[in-house]
Amino acid sequence: MEFRYLGNSGFKVSEITFGNWLTHGSQVENDVATQCVRAALDAGISTFDTADVYANTAAETVLGQALKGERRESLEIFTKVFGPTGPKGKNDLGLSRKHIMESINGSLRRLQTDYVDLYQAHRYDFETPLEETMQAFADIVRQGKALYIGVSEWTADQLREGHKLSRELGFQLISNQPQYSMLWRVIEAEVVPASEELGVSQIVWSPMAQGVLSGKYLPGQPAPEGSRATDEKGGAKMIQRWMRDDVLAAVQDLKPIAQEAGLSMPQLAVAWVLQNPNVASAIVGASRPEQIADSVGAAGVKLEAEVLKKIDDAVGGLAERDPAQTKSPATREA
Repeated sequence: MEFRYLGNSGFKVSEITFGNWLTHGSQVENDVATQCVRAALDAGISTFDTADVYANTAAETVLGQALKGERRESLEIFTKVFGPTGPKGKNDLGLSRKHIMESINGSLRRLQTDYVDLYQAHRYDFETPLEETMQAFADIVRQGKALYIGVSEWTADQLREGHKLSRELGFQLISNQPQYSMLWRVIEAEVVPASEELGVSQIVWSPMAQGVLSGKYLPGQPAPEGSRATDEKGGAKMIQRWMRDDVLAAVQDLKPIAQEAGLSMPQLAVAWVLQNPNVASAIVGASRPEQIADSVGAAGVKLEAEVLKKIDDAVGGLAERDPAQTKSPATREA
């Protein structure tokens, strides 16, 4: 496993982060989820990402139980706040001071830890003054409940505003967590340049485009039974944007490129996002422990310029690049 600094800080994270978004606490049994976490640890992953909204807080509980007994100082545990939790009442979501201060306590209790290494604003909250949100984060850092602060899916302008306030309030905003893959490149035009300017790293989710870049979906054929594309609870709606024959055919063109590089298709996809110097870590998930070892094979891989060009020739023309696709919900209604 290789490690990278997160933002303009002395804090290091593993190049591969284990995330339990779509699986733990909902799709797979808790014992299998625990086996996945153990497999991640055995593979050298030390960074774990979750959120209070995942499985309506159950994912945090599963992760906390799975990590119980590990040396806390050797782990980097991330969680997020914004989405609706609990009974989804009027103050059970968003980035108000009330919701943030209550949410961090709930997350720490479920994760069975005194602090999280990184606490992230899961989206931008248009209904709460940014000053209120950042002041709450500053207080959480001073209370020792979070060491660093990050955000997720913020635009370049939102990052600049948040970073400016964080400096004024005396804490570090060091990361952004956007979607990023060969097929989803919307951060490249604006978010990445702004982040480089501010000293903010990307922790990217869905580097395999919800599994499409694994190559298991074939043009003109139905999705394999039990795959994400057939699972309404597991992101079937999100994956639909890629379930077109032109995209699936282009993805098949990546197979010889992966073989020539000595990589599996998932490894090629994860290694590709890690070639971006502004990316500190790629989040991978798993519903089976054996999936972890394959993803970890992408750590430390250097893709030559010729390989990157072949990838771009194969799928680059089909990639979404519109910066306006980086967005948060206009309202925070549960």
